[in-house]
Amino acid sequence: MLRADASRRLSHKGGRLIRKILIANRGEIAVRIVRACQEAGIESVAIYAEPDRHALHVKKASEAFSVGHDPLAGYLNAHRIVNLAVSTGCDALHPGYGFLSENPELARICERRGIRFIGPSADVIRRMGNKIEARRLMQAAGVPVVPGSDENLRDVEEAVALARDIGYPVMLKATSGGGGRGIRRCNNETALRNNYERVLSEASKAFGSAEIFLEKCVDRPRHIEVQILADRHGNTIHLFERDCSIQRRHQKLIEIAPSPQLTEAQRETIGQWAVRAAEAAGYENAGTVEFLMDENDRFYFMEMNTRLQVEHTVTENITGVDIVREQIRIADGQPLRFRQAEVGRRGYAMQFRINAEDPKNDFLPSFGRITRYFAPGGPGVRTDAAMYSGYTIPPYYDSMCAKITVWALEWDELIQRARRALHDTGVYGVKTTIPYYLEVLDVPEFQAGHFNTGFVEDHPELVNYKTSRPTRELAAVIAAAIAANAGY
Repeated sequence: MLRADASRRLSHKGGRLIRKILIANRGEIAVRIVRACQEAGIESVAIYAEPDRHALHVKKASEAFSVGHDPLAGYLNAHRIVNLAVSTGCDALHPGYGFLSENPELARICERRGIRFIGPSADVIRRMGNKIEARRLMQAAGVPVVPGSDENLRDVEEAVALARDIGYPVMLKATSGGGGRGIRRCNNETALRNNYERVLSEASKAFGSAEIFLEKCVDRPRHIEVQILADRHGNTIHLFERDCSIQRRHQKLIEIAPSPQLTEAQRETIGQWAVRAAEAAGYENAGTVEFLMDENDRFYFMEMNTRLQVEHTVTENITGVDIVREQIRIADGQPLRFRQAEVGRRGYAMQFRINAEDPKNDFLPSFGRITRYFAPGGPGVRTDAAMYSGYTIPPYYDSMCAKITVWALEWDELIQRARRALHDTGVYGVKTTIPYYLEVLDVPEFQAGHFNTGFVEDHPELVNYKTSRPTRELAAVIAAAIAANAGY
């Protein structure tokens, strides 16, 4: 947690400049940013496509404006969004995560139009979004990287030659990729040849760039990432690490801070590397430096996310730092309020992504109307949600509809509190990942704090759980059946 003397550096010459922010996003992250604005006395402007007309972020923002009927095009039109920010008198724009958050063009347009972009510069976003350029930058800064290609691959024969040199398995990756897309594991030459054109196609369609590279596959690593904050006055700090090893197909499910798998020495080392990486990139605002940790406890830089992360809540819980509020302050030109020595941590936090998916049916999306919703509460429980009773989850977006974050002083206590919070949560009308997470909490190695990115694949039995329907819901089903057959 922050030490008391951190409150001394609160002043900013000239007063606050940012008075109104356009939120270029939707869902729970838009709600999260609205709340930060409210606490800072800043007006917020929400945007929405037609399927989001009744969304929670629209209801909570100071103002809300439509960006059209198309469920996606409006959120991806950078020029139109910035024009709206200008016309509504906004001083700044927060991109959230996903959509245009890591698109340098949005940051560039904001700069041209005199709108403060709450994130790093367009140049930094471009450089860190290019995996080859980011690798070179990290190597120059002395941050360890995974063995692989230092340039984009020219053709499949070059990939085959490099794979023979560094050894299988290898990973083919989109140079401009992210979010777990444009990645293929290749265990042998046949797989490499078969996947080469597929990854090229995925890279072109998803990221508009048919450039790929190759890395040695770190088999079943632990996925450890470090939250950093940096201002324009040369101050860069880290807010400790998060463990994101519980994931499925490169999509994170459960996040933990700090990692129960690191020693204090490892924690200090990886934090210093993250700060060094941010400084080498000339970074400003909030960002995340992601590492892989192999079976021999060696760290390798993987990528840098130049935006707010879904899992920032666990870091906020253990440090007491409001990361979104700090993002706004940094964009306002203010220096960091605390130095590295003043940032402490207390206890453990764990976040569950509540996805509208059916774990028993290969995690198939389960969009539809929320007939009833009950949020969990009690000590150490935080809910970030975009849903409410009667809300219809549209099928056009990511399936995440809420995040539940729990905090406790001790790891064992955290497991118990997480179990209680998940049992307290009621989401009816769609299937969710809640029953699956309850099964995860009962796995002995998870309880012991020992797991890696292969956890989900190693435990297929976890989808064989039983679900019970609440008495009131069963009564409603029976009543409906009686009414339907009343004429017979």
